[in-house]
Amino acid sequence: MSTRELIVLGTASQVPTRHRNHNGYLLRWDGEGLLFDPGEGTQRQMLRAGVAAHDIDRICVTHFHGDHSLGLAGVIQRINLDRVPHRVTAHYPADGQRFFERLRYATAYRETVALAEEPVSGDGGVLARTPAYTLEAARLSHPVVSYGYRLIEPDGRRMLPERLAALGVRGPEIGRLQRERVLEREGRTVTLEEVSEVRRGQRFAFIMDTRLCDGAYALAQGCDLLVIESTFLDEDEALAVEYGHLTAGQAARVAAGAGVRHLVLTHFSQRYGDPSDFERQARAAGFEGELTVAQDLMTVALPKRR
Repeated sequence: MSTRELIVLGTASQVPTRHRNHNGYLLRWDGEGLLFDPGEGTQRQMLRAGVAAHDIDRICVTHFHGDHSLGLAGVIQRINLDRVPHRVTAHYPADGQRFFERLRYATAYRETVALAEEPVSGDGGVLARTPAYTLEAARLSHPVVSYGYRLIEPDGRRMLPERLAALGVRGPEIGRLQRERVLEREGRTVTLEEVSEVRRGQRFAFIMDTRLCDGAYALAQGCDLLVIESTFLDEDEALAVEYGHLTAGQAARVAAGAGVRHLVLTHFSQRYGDPSDFERQARAAGFEGELTVAQDLMTVALPKRR
């Protein structure tokens, strides 16, 4: 059975606290693992969460502020130390190539793994296509170049038992029809479209440091699971705008307008002690779907298919 879940490794912004590590998020998508924004302490959090270097297939960095990228050095060296047997691909802003290289080669170590560098530039766009998903990026609004990421599963088809029964299609014939899309049966041609409907692919988006912008709205559109920063509470909106961040209410309005099913708020300023305030303000802003205020080392499953 395929597994699609988010493992939260850290939820702090700028500086870690006693209860929150710097950023870090691992998305398990079937047989692949995508590590987003590994801040300081990510290796330690991976150990505590039961995540191994072998679980990482892609590393996606939104921008090169320390709380989102200083863990890269350790993670990359751990991938090599453990001799991960598969290709690992790193996506990050091309504007920060010099930072990536400094982190990748921060100290001496033996390279044993083919780490592919595939930086993101311009407005973003499609970064990779696999049988399981398309990976996209979009430019965000922050004092340094920043991108958000989105995974889109290809649409499939859902078989409709009542239509299959009405046309007498059963047993091995169903599998054959799925493979070949047409079936000759008792002098009649049955097409796949007659006995099935489109099953929309699942969508996941990861939006970190940004002001409200077109890129944030585009990435969130129609997502089953949206992970989005909410650094400030609404009463500090002026600070959010100044430093290039979102408030809990702004993040919730993005999600509500985009039809998000499950919203995960994260990247909290150390100035706030009560996480329930973020949930309260998100609800007040009109988000009615499933809502999680992220905590370190929690696991969030993608919602079941519609």
